[in-house]
Amino acid sequence: MGLVIRSLGLTFLRRRFLPADVVRVLTLVSIPVATIGWGSTSFAVMSLALFGVVLPRMLGLRPAFDTAVCVLVLVAGWSSALEWYTSVFLWDKLIHVVLTGLLAALLAVIAADLRLVPHAPDAGRVTVSLLVFTVGLAIGSVWEMCEWLGHNFVDSAIYVGYDDTIGDLAADGLGGLLVGFALPWLAAEREIVHPPRDGTQRSPKR
Repeated sequence: MGLVIRSLGLTFLRRRFLPADVVRVLTLVSIPVATIGWGSTSFAVMSLALFGVVLPRMLGLRPAFDTAVCVLVLVAGWSSALEWYTSVFLWDKLIHVVLTGLLAALLAVIAADLRLVPHAPDAGRVTVSLLVFTVGLAIGSVWEMCEWLGHNFVDSAIYVGYDDTIGDLAADGLGGLLVGFALPWLAAEREIVHPPRDGTQRSPKR
């Protein structure tokens, strides 16, 4: 695992500037802005969003995938601060479908790097879709538990409810299934740096 982490770090350092990097900067700036304007809960959400936008950069994913994840993570963070999830009709479900699907795909890529599952381009689309569908449900389950903890121990304004939870989980699974079909293309042509054993750097492989 240490080799994988070092490889991801080198990928982050060696890759060219990308449009998604602008979104990463905006996410960083959003942390103090959201904290001052909307309080400690927004600080926690935006800090989590910052991690979410850095991760695809380190994984060496194609720019379109990277940008899509970063934009949606930032939108999701501000949607929480601005309370769009409760004020805009079906906005909550839309974000669950798209964002959870992309995050599930990211975890599938990491699992493949750790050799826990096959790499998406080498596996069938049905197999990959079912895998990402399962990961999407897992992410959704953890998120719903965090919402429950936040509602009970942080801020009672965090909305929870049986119908909301079941609907969110259904949207999470749907997002994973849909993005899973596209993952073999999204995860192809990755820019990965492999640290050689002699300590010198090699050029990225695609």
